[in-house]
Amino acid sequence: MARVVVVGAGLGGLAAAARLAAGGHAVTVLEQSSEPGGKLGRFARDGHAFDTGPSLVTLPQVLRDLFDATGGPLEDAVDLVRLDPAVGYRFADGTRLTVPGRFEDVPAALDEALGDDAGRQWGSLMERAATMWRISEGPFLRSPLAGAATLARLARRPSDVAAIAPWQSLRGLGSRYLHDPRLRTLLDRYATYSGSDPRRAPAVLAAVPYAEQAFGSWYVRGGLHRLALAVLDRAVAHGAVLRTGSTVRRVLVEGGRAAGVELADGERVPADVVVSGVDAAALHDRLLPGDGRTRGVRRDLGRATPSLSGVVLLLALRGRTPGLAHHTVLFPEDYDAEFDAVFGVGRHAGRPVPVEEPTVYVNAPEDPALVPDGDSESWFVLVNAPRHDPGRGVDWTAPGLADRYADRVLDVLAGRGLDVRDRVRWRVVRTPADLERDTGSIGGSIYGSSSNGSRAAFLRPANASPVPGLFLVGGSAHPGGGLPLVTLSAQIVAGLVGPA
Repeated sequence: MARVVVVGAGLGGLAAAARLAAGGHAVTVLEQSSEPGGKLGRFARDGHAFDTGPSLVTLPQVLRDLFDATGGPLEDAVDLVRLDPAVGYRFADGTRLTVPGRFEDVPAALDEALGDDAGRQWGSLMERAATMWRISEGPFLRSPLAGAATLARLARRPSDVAAIAPWQSLRGLGSRYLHDPRLRTLLDRYATYSGSDPRRAPAVLAAVPYAEQAFGSWYVRGGLHRLALAVLDRAVAHGAVLRTGSTVRRVLVEGGRAAGVELADGERVPADVVVSGVDAAALHDRLLPGDGRTRGVRRDLGRATPSLSGVVLLLALRGRTPGLAHHTVLFPEDYDAEFDAVFGVGRHAGRPVPVEEPTVYVNAPEDPALVPDGDSESWFVLVNAPRHDPGRGVDWTAPGLADRYADRVLDVLAGRGLDVRDRVRWRVVRTPADLERDTGSIGGSIYGSSSNGSRAAFLRPANASPVPGLFLVGGSAHPGGGLPLVTLSAQIVAGLVGPA
């Protein structure tokens, strides 16, 4: 039995804690805030409640694997419901597309909304994406990152390399298959699932919409934060201990290997294994500085483009909005202008700025647990934004900026047909600076590093650190961000540590 310290009670840290505790290890989870969940957070006031991070479950089989390995079926722990329709899209030309929750129903819905050839175009792309998924799921997403060995697993056959097309961007792939510009816009959006720019993100990200549509879009009744609590319950049931209000100041290294952590108050917590669920850049800059063995990791993190961040509006609304899907996305006329602004390229070269006409994502669950009464709504509104970077980009703490920009987002919503300005009881605005403060993610980058560039996936830190006994989980480590990949990172780490 090893003594394991897990730094951070986000989903990655909690999933690792549950698996390692179920494997017989003595696990302590240290969380700096007063509540577990990390980015999978919750905010409640006056009967209104909101998920403050992820609002969609994809690849439910990954969660089922986690719960099966730690004591019983997922459905015994949370009420997971499939969304149908999955999402509603509104394009700049006024077109509305409602995407069904069943894969086989999607082509017909595309034909009805966009024209008779749209379903065939998307279907052809999804056939290619299914091949990408088959090639990459086991060798990459479910396996430790191992440099040349990982590349060898992915390149077993020339046809596999051709299918993945590592030299091609997601935008480039879409241009080959999708003649309707609205379909290309739809595909571009999936780059943002990893905090990336579709013009630079790899073509293999086409596997993301395939996985979402093939395996379904899901919601946890009562809010996705309940998922974090359910994973914590599994960890605690196997003996894990959660300590909130415990800020880790540094990782202790003795005899050449991780030996525990030191807290901000000077307390030392010894361990045989340290699992870090904090942002990888923060780990190496602040908690593990100066170790020569991690020089290559720090170099790769420096080469990677940080992921985008976001501005969130939590809106407590009077009244109901007829015909609104659980998830609604409202696209701008010029999508490229958004990525130029967020990443500081193109027309905004060298200086990121808030997006003037952003894509707006509205999460409006039909869930009585999240509202005070039947004549109210709780909306989570998200727009992509540059990370908090006062020196070289946007200072999101600048006086008045957050409220001015929130007003702008509400104006954009109104201009695209969802005017709720006179229905707002109250609102809470959360900027990239707030995300950095609350989660420790540098600049509030939601996914750590982006997938911009053909080598981006290999610039993410591996789950096993060069420092023996130190392991990494979470969205800033391999295999990447998003609930299913974060959960897979924990599975990989538990496999590397092994049972007691």
